Amino acid sequence: MANPDGLEYHIKFPNPNFNYNQNNAESDFVFVVNEEKLPVIVLFGWAGCKDRYLAKYSQIYEERGLITLRYTAPIKLLFTKRHLMAVIGEKLVKLLFDLNFETHPIFIHCFSNGGAFLYQNFSIALDKQVKPLQIKGVIFDSAPGKRRVMSLFRAISAILEGNIIYNFSVSFIMTMFLSVVWLYEIVRNQFSPRLNVHSHNPFENLQKEKNRCPQLFIYSKNDDLIPHTDIEHFAKVRRDMDVDVSTVCYETSLHVKHLPENRESYVTSVFQFINKCLNGIK
Repeated sequence: MANPDGLEYHIKFPNPNFNYNQNNAESDFVFVVNEEKLPVIVLFGWAGCKDRYLAKYSQIYEERGLITLRYTAPIKLLFTKRHLMAVIGEKLVKLLFDLNFETHPIFIHCFSNGGAFLYQNFSIALDKQVKPLQIKGVIFDSAPGKRRVMSLFRAISAILEGNIIYNFSVSFIMTMFLSVVWLYEIVRNQFSPRLNVHSHNPFENLQKEKNRCPQLFIYSKNDDLIPHTDIEHFAKVRRDMDVDVSTVCYETSLHVKHLPENRESYVTSVFQFINKCLNGIK
């Protein structure tokens, strides 16, 4: 679905006859919700994420009768036109207001650094609003992580797929180009810190995010792109800022593969987190 602002997003509302007082999915978890102001789950996909993959995550919420909205930022914006991500963040905030979701409890579920970067820009745009949205919680899946050249190369290579020679060549060129951009950002911010407002580093910027709603981090010691130590460091920084932080660490699942490899515990952890946020439980 596309709106007048040009965002290609997918939204799903529950069946009007959905019974919130009985079990409707694969486990016995039942949400206690205000049916007039249903929770809205906004999912931000990882770089290169195809919607059919992101839909597998939104489905676990839809089976519980929650409203879901999926959006993945275009690859060119994440890699070569990153300054436009601020505009995307503003459009997403406007979209939620246009959908009359300002009175609904909203949860953000973002994946990898691509989703975290999108959330960073969404958060900046939200902070500029006079009328707030009710962001009740944020779920980070396999994110955020520090910027590393090798991780960037692997991420680009995974997105490109295709012929090995073509994949390696293009991935190498893009990695070198973006590494130079990263170096420029570091030098620029070192000598001109005032220009750091739209820095493109979610690991650094989201540590200082003003929003203090609860956060859940789902990650793995076997992540092949973002080390678990990055996420644990980030979670500690947020916890030290009096943010209510929950963590779920798996042993073997790969990057953004925690749901398919640990479905039961993943779903339970996410639902327990959302229920806790809805009921204000510490």
